Order: sequence, then structure tokens, then C-alpha cells
Amino acid sequence: MGNPKAFLEIHRQEAGYRPIHDRIHDFGEVEQTLNTKERRAQASRCMDCGVPFCHWACPLGNKPPEWNDALYKGDWELAYRLLNATNPFPEFTGRVCPALCEKSCILNLIEHEPTTNREDECAITEAAFREGFITVHHPERNGKSVAVIGAGPAGLAAAHDLNLMGYSVTVFDKNEAAGGLLRYGIPNFKLNKTIIDRRMRVLEEEGVMFVFNTTCSSNGSDAILKDYDAIVIATGTPTARDLKIPGRELKGIHLALDILSQQNRILAGKEFSKEELVTAKGKDVLVIGGGDTGSDCIGTAHRQGCKSVTQIEIMPKPPVGPTDPNNPWPAYPRTLKTTSSHEEGCVRRWNINTLEFLGKDGKLTGVKVQEIDWKPNPEGGRPIMVEKGKPEVIKAELVLLAMGFLKPEQPKLAENVFMCGDALNGASLVVRAMASGKQTAQKVDAYLRK
Repeated sequence: MGNPKAFLEIHRQEAGYRPIHDRIHDFGEVEQTLNTKERRAQASRCMDCGVPFCHWACPLGNKPPEWNDALYKGDWELAYRLLNATNPFPEFTGRVCPALCEKSCILNLIEHEPTTNREDECAITEAAFREGFITVHHPERNGKSVAVIGAGPAGLAAAHDLNLMGYSVTVFDKNEAAGGLLRYGIPNFKLNKTIIDRRMRVLEEEGVMFVFNTTCSSNGSDAILKDYDAIVIATGTPTARDLKIPGRELKGIHLALDILSQQNRILAGKEFSKEELVTAKGKDVLVIGGGDTGSDCIGTAHRQGCKSVTQIEIMPKPPVGPTDPNNPWPAYPRTLKTTSSHEEGCVRRWNINTLEFLGKDGKLTGVKVQEIDWKPNPEGGRPIMVEKGKPEVIKAELVLLAMGFLKPEQPKLAENVFMCGDALNGASLVVRAMASGKQTAQKVDAYLRK
């Protein structure tokens, strides 16, 4: 702890976002960065707590007190080594992680001004790439091979660790490039895809092999995999939750990933026909679902030139922070989250049930909804939904369904086949997927060593 008084003298300072009038016209990353002096000052605020709850909260077991201290002292290379020891891809989590560590920071409990761990993490990693601190490892091979099915964060983390253990690792993926939802779900304005490409080059230099445009089964029984000593299934949660109500067949209703993945592919240079194109240009847009995916749809709709955006959520409005009485510190508070996309303009409504899609000549024109309320279930379990308001119509020419993903059924696996990430646990955070990938790599290693 280089400066024991910093947390008393220095307030939390976030880098903030680019101005709204500027950022909504492109898909460049919206988040800005602090200069070196300000970033080191923010790192100095870490109190190096005797019981570091940030370490407790991080699924990867990151150690912010250690790398924040190195950052404050100006040793950027040591800071990266300490960070990379637990986190294989800190440039990803430094951009898209909700920072569980910050919510559990004691400064968040006392002052609601936690250390800027996520931004510090991103700055450290960018400095490491910029200054050449990224070391390419060439591990000695042990003669055994592992196939990883799925190149999302879980699969990549497993491949990264297994490769460094000496296994010959081949990653198979159904898409044309690596990243999974990092590439095809998260918009470029949150994570520029050159950041993924940069890390993939490192993995390839270290010996990880990639095979794209190849679909494998969810149980690893494909003939193409028969010669591998072990198989890791990291196929994520491919099935989005749909909304089967009257009018679902109308043109203009899409799953969220239809627009998000297509827009990312367009930015990568792929072209789509007019019939294939999913666009919000000039349209009133309704996003159904109040989570991060819905927020990403809002930001994408603005950049495509929509007329308006409304977001509805069937659950009640979360408490306005910073604290959550039902989920107190150091657990992550389930409080109202306002993203950069929400700031760009959006009508947000809660306790809204969707009844019917309305249209004319086969095209969507509006959505019939109704305000509802939730009452405790006398038998316990899920609360009971009850009608509250009268049905109304929200005008919309484009509806984006962002209601999450269905947890895949667990197939029967051979003893040399392992599952990780969302395929195992259901849809969750990128950082949890990476942690699961690393844990599975350990299990594979233990199995192959027997």
C-alpha cells in the first residue's frame, strides 16, 4: 500500500464516455480513458485490505490490491504480470465486466466510491500490449491433445490454460472467427473486435490451433474428434428465449442476436441482402427485456438511425442505488442500472406484460401490452402476476426480443468429455465463463495425468 492516505484524499474518478452527440454516429468504443497520472492516482486509492473482498468477489480470483499497488508505483509490467496470473484475457473483462470486485470494495460500503478496478485493469493491459510486455510462451509438449468445442470466453480460457500445460489444443467453432458472444453479441461500441483479434494472434503464436465454420455435437461424439485424448464442450447457450404470442409471425420481430450479430458482421465487412437486413433505420423500436442485451439493442438502434426506442421489462423496477436492502454488501446489489446506451435516449418501463403483436399486411405496426403487478405466492416460490392496468398499444415497426437464453440440456458425456461456461451453468457473465474454462482445464489435466 504505497499511499496509505490516498483513499481519504482522492475521490473516485471515472474516465466517462464520449459525448452522446459524437458517439451515436459510429460504432467506436464509447468509453474514454484517463491519463497516466490520473490512472495511477486512482490505483493509489486501493487500501490493501486485510480481508480483500474484491478478491473474494471475483470469479477469477483476481488480486486488485497487488496490481493496483504496482500500478500506483509506476511498474506497469509487474502490474500486468500480477493481473495476467489469474486473468488470461484482462482486456476483455476490463471492458465488459460488471466489476463484482468494485461492488464488494470496502470503499463502496463506506463511501460508495470503490477503487476503479475495471478501468485500471483495462489500462494495465493496454499498456502491456503497447509496451511489449506480452510474453509469447512456447510450452514443452506432453504428447497429448485436447479439442475445445466453442471459441467463446470459456472455451478460449480453457484452451489458453491447457496449451500452457503442454497439451496440443485445437479449438473448433461454428462461426467464421473466434470470440463467441464477445464477437457476435457484444457491440463494437463496448468491445472493438480488433481487441479480440489481437489476443487471438498471441494464442496462435503460442500454439493454439483454430478450426472455424465447423459444427460439432454437444456431446463431443463427432468422428472429427475421435483421436483427441480429451474434449471440452464450451458451446454456450445458443437458444434464445422466444415469445410465442399471437402475431409472432409478423415481419419485423427478431431475436436480439439477429440484429447484434448481423451488425457486427457488417462492421467486419460482410454484406447482406435487403431481405436479410435487420435494421432500425427510421423505425420506432421496442426492446422486450431489461438486461444488458436489451441495452446493447438500444445502442445499436440509435447508431442505425432509429426514430425512437422503448424498452419494457416484465419484472419490477429495481431499487435505485447505490445500496440494495435485499442483497447487501459485499454481494452484488441488484439496483437500477443505467448504461451508456440508456443515456443516449430511451423510454424505460417496468411491470409490463406483452400480450400480442399487431400488424397490417404481414408487417408489424405495434405491440399490445398491459401493466401488471406481482404478489407474493402463499405457497412460496415465484410471485403471482396480476393484471393492474388496461391493455394499451405501443407503436413499433421493429421488435427485438432480449429475454435471455435457455440453459441447454446436459447430454450424457464420455469420461474424457468435459463441459464448461454457459453450456454447463446457463447464461452468465463473461468473467464467470472464463473462470469455468480455467477450472475445467484443471479437471482435464487431472484426468489425463491419471
